[in-house]
Amino acid sequence: MDKIDPPAIIKDLGSLHPINQTKKHLLEILSQMGFKEVHGPEIETEEFNFDMLNIKEQHPARQMHDTFYVENKSYVLRTHTSPVQIRSMLDSKPPIAFTSGGKVFRKDDDATHLPMFHQVEGIYIDKDVTFANLKEVIQEILKNLFGSNLQIRFRPSYFPFTEPSAEADIMSESGKWLEILGCGIVNPVVLRNCNIDSELFSGFAFGLGVERIAMLKYGVDDIRDFYKSNLDFLGQFT
Repeated sequence: MDKIDPPAIIKDLGSLHPINQTKKHLLEILSQMGFKEVHGPEIETEEFNFDMLNIKEQHPARQMHDTFYVENKSYVLRTHTSPVQIRSMLDSKPPIAFTSGGKVFRKDDDATHLPMFHQVEGIYIDKDVTFANLKEVIQEILKNLFGSNLQIRFRPSYFPFTEPSAEADIMSESGKWLEILGCGIVNPVVLRNCNIDSELFSGFAFGLGVERIAMLKYGVDDIRDFYKSNLDFLGQFT
């Protein structure tokens, strides 16, 4: 009787999740630009998540319908990675160039929003920092991500922790402007909260949603596809 060979064992090699790939790429871009990566807790106090960032008690972001509170509202699941910047600024003196990336939490759940998602932020503090410096950095980041021919525009906006504030849009292949990030000049109140002389120093800050970048970069329409554990879908990003 002829010997029958056993069936071949097929081994598929894994890879980084597309969201982690995107976050890693963003942090590498910022590292090459001179930003130092810093880290902080995902469970934050209201002081660091809101108060130090000039987000007043009556602000909608502080309401139960928007934020996950724990321990009788003493702590929150951080709603942005900005508290990491605050903690790092308190332990440093200008010039400062920090970036941070990680999970954040808000009460959203639809095709373009999730209750848990990822952000990458950057902050730069020094003497004579202007909005022109901010635009130069944002343009370099976005063109590194999407190509040197990318069209970018800045629109006035409002954030409690920056003044003036702006949102940056990019032109899609279909000819539509798409919001990509928020940014601005660090509010002097935030500098003073971090024991930095706002008369002597100024700075800029920006924040990018990692899932938003990945959706645009890879042409994904539904953010929830990233987290369905569909190996056929995830295998496209190996």
